[in-house]
Amino acid sequence: MSGWIHNAIGQHAQALKTYGHRAEVLASNLANADTPGYKARDVDFRSVLSAAGGGGLRNTHTRHLGGSNTEPGGGILYRSPYQPSLDGNTVESHVEQAAFADNAMRYQASLRFLGGSIKGVLLAIKGE
Repeated sequence: MSGWIHNAIGQHAQALKTYGHRAEVLASNLANADTPGYKARDVDFRSVLSAAGGGGLRNTHTRHLGGSNTEPGGGILYRSPYQPSLDGNTVESHVEQAAFADNAMRYQASLRFLGGSIKGVLLAIKGE
């Protein structure tokens, strides 16, 4: 991507991809809420954006999400349950639903920012 286009759009395009991937992971968690032994997963948004060239994103505290239990290449981490079930399933529906709603809201916000950036570029090109 050209430098000026990348500067205009920022990281919103990568953020949209990441939010979309996270929605799939969270939906998978909800679909497997009754599967014995299923481990709930989530996307480490910071590591994905950092790997995509985010630069300034870093862990500022030792308890922040790290890469110790990350699956290769996906920024996916296993979620620690608040109250594990007896069958080994770590999906907690209320946690997953809240995360899914938060992710959807962030996706929409990023989509609006991206749309505004594209409109700004088009106005600059047209000279209006």
